Amino acid sequence: MNNIFQQRKEPHMTRSLDGKVAIVTGAARGIGLGIAQKLKADGARVAVWDLDVSDCGAQRLQFEPDHIQQVDVASISSVEQAFAATLGTLGQVDILVNNAGINGPVAPCWEYPVDAWQRVIAVDLNSVFYCCRVAIPHMRARGGGRIVNVASIAGKEGVQFISGYSAAKAGVIAFTKAAAKELAKDNVLINCVAPAMVETELLSEMSNAHIEASKAKIPMGRFLQIDEVGAMVSWIASPECSFTSGFTFDLTGGRATY
Repeated sequence: MNNIFQQRKEPHMTRSLDGKVAIVTGAARGIGLGIAQKLKADGARVAVWDLDVSDCGAQRLQFEPDHIQQVDVASISSVEQAFAATLGTLGQVDILVNNAGINGPVAPCWEYPVDAWQRVIAVDLNSVFYCCRVAIPHMRARGGGRIVNVASIAGKEGVQFISGYSAAKAGVIAFTKAAAKELAKDNVLINCVAPAMVETELLSEMSNAHIEASKAKIPMGRFLQIDEVGAMVSWIASPECSFTSGFTFDLTGGRATY
């Protein structure tokens, strides 16, 4: 079976993701948008998936998506329909970036609202399983693929007062490790990135005390930038990342050293 991610000697101007098709969930804004922009700049055709695609024109996104799909990633039927629609437009999927997520409330675990817990787990963890469950058979049949799951330093360490988010992201990391072992001989590589806090509009959902406490834990003394996440994800999704699967790549400014 041909390795569709095998590196080849190509002209100097060839971009790292030329010929690839990528889905990025939660790509209408924030981290997902930055990832989608970078994948497009590196040559991929990009499908933007988001729950709200009402303002996804090229002018606001600052790039021209190849496909825009409204999808509720917390619903398996919605994911199945979105994947079929994406295949119908773009013909193939080589890269899946599971980025969609929500923070949830900041509260002690014994006061954490049950409905909020269920929603955080659904959007941040179940969605990763749903999207992978739909995409992996297609990638295996094509002879390979790349999946990048956006986890969090909270999934490694557990962060007080965001137990739902921490639990969901820890689940993403564990799921990635398990799936990577299952797919190791199929040329479908699945990895995570674990960012520290990123400067996005989601900061408005958090208390100032939580934001400052998070920044104080970063040895570099600053928040992660969206373009830094995009650069890391694009490399993981490229043919240059060829012998790493099940790994969680650090994006924490020195906070995590393992």
